[in-house]
Amino acid sequence: MAAWYRGTAPGGSPSDDAYVKTSALAETFDSSSAVPPGAILRSHVPDTDRQVQPIGAQEDTRRPPVVPTGQLNRLVRPGDAAGFRTVDGLTSRITAMTRSFRMSEETWLAARLIPTSGINGADEQERRATSALLAVMSAVREFGRALTQSVGAPAGTVQTFIEVPFKLGDQQLFPDGLIRVTRGQRQWTALVEVKTGSNALRTEQVEAYLDIAREQGFDALLTISNEIAPVPGQHPTTVDRRKLRKVALHHLPWTEVLTQAVLQKEYRGVADPDQAWVLGELIRYLEHPRSGALEFSDMGPAWVQVREAVSAGTLRAGDGGAAQVAGRFDALIRYVCLRLGRRLGTEVTPALSRRDLADPAARTQWLVNQLVSTGTLTGSIRIPGSVGSLQVTADLRAGQVICHVDVDAPRTGRPTTRVNWLVRQLRDAPDNVRIEAFAMHARGGGATDLLRQVRAEPTTLISDPARELRAFRVAQSTAAGTKRGSGRGAFIDSVLNAVDEFYEQIIQNLKPWLPAPPRLRSPEEIAPVQPVAPSLISTAISSQDDPPSG
Repeated sequence: MAAWYRGTAPGGSPSDDAYVKTSALAETFDSSSAVPPGAILRSHVPDTDRQVQPIGAQEDTRRPPVVPTGQLNRLVRPGDAAGFRTVDGLTSRITAMTRSFRMSEETWLAARLIPTSGINGADEQERRATSALLAVMSAVREFGRALTQSVGAPAGTVQTFIEVPFKLGDQQLFPDGLIRVTRGQRQWTALVEVKTGSNALRTEQVEAYLDIAREQGFDALLTISNEIAPVPGQHPTTVDRRKLRKVALHHLPWTEVLTQAVLQKEYRGVADPDQAWVLGELIRYLEHPRSGALEFSDMGPAWVQVREAVSAGTLRAGDGGAAQVAGRFDALIRYVCLRLGRRLGTEVTPALSRRDLADPAARTQWLVNQLVSTGTLTGSIRIPGSVGSLQVTADLRAGQVICHVDVDAPRTGRPTTRVNWLVRQLRDAPDNVRIEAFAMHARGGGATDLLRQVRAEPTTLISDPARELRAFRVAQSTAAGTKRGSGRGAFIDSVLNAVDEFYEQIIQNLKPWLPAPPRLRSPEEIAPVQPVAPSLISTAISSQDDPPSG
């Protein structure tokens, strides 16, 4: 219950009395605060809101006066006819309490649909990740369709189950999950095996689940882990090919699952807002370190040995570690594609030929031969809408990561005009970018120079003014890391940073050359038709003419 007590207005004489309103809120202070019950300060009131009501004036119940800031150290105690009582430091104590309350609110944890707390051990981690993923696949129609379509399932209603028991001989086996897609009278069923963290898929377990799928008449086995196959469509685990005659084997790395979830929610869209929120909770869970869905973070145990052998010139094509490093590099390029696609909102894929996709072993052997002969590893990234594929070259001898893109030159204009067309698009590119110009019908490399020099003198890229320029190569070199894992000084992070910087500073600013559209001619530009001379007119009768009448 609020009450009114008498006090002195700020800056006034003792005769300039005023009424001051108090509140029962002050009763919440304990006795140690030295604040009398029934008194409170209004320190947050702006200067424009400070009001003093003289004694005898009519009480305004709509906007009661408050204690001005200048009198914050004065409190009125009920029944104290002498006036005010001073309490030092009360303002700072109230301010500290307010800040403490706000800070404690900022540290509150929001409730999550899929919590990461309480995960004890790898088994609990795998079980929670499996249940969360499969539940969201069945709840969010668009996301479920995106994942099942990539493994050959028809469009239809998605049902998911976890830890379904099956008999295989004398064994009782429990695959992590099962997916069933129903479309009319047709059913597509796949077993699911999940690994999280650094746990790898085991050949005997995968082959046992393939046998169960064959006996049950299921269509496929889907494995999910942090392992990334060097080539899309290839499985990271070697299995007996005879077991794949009736059952398809598919693999999804957790990075690809997360990428598809982000693309669906942020770019493709989810029709139902509640389902979009559910999908966002799955994304939040998979991005948490405790979920077990890890990023690409290891170049393999043979990395240091192979890198040192390349530097010393002692690497041979028959060395087992060379093939392992080549496969890990292709896996790194695929991870770069998934990571970049997640940021761009589009499908970024490795640019591989049909032969490489059909025979991944041949692709790996080609990389091994290149590593032995030149000390380099190369990969190509296809980005929709870009001027060309982003080429990545890791030079282990020079310790550099080189990114480049080839751009077709304009088909019209002088050579200098074509060079300036490219330079204008590289307005924000760093000066150390290297540009190489290729002339028409010329052998070997063309003229090359740094961007800073080309900006000052475009003719440095023109070795022969009589030849047309057909293409440019824009390249940027950065230092390569040497460590096997991830983090500062690691090879993986140096490749990721090089690709991100090259795309952001160069590729996304480049546009392909387009010819000018044809223009409509005005009537004044159309030349009149010249009459034909009489001597050129043929009037001879032909056999094709009708016979004369009459």
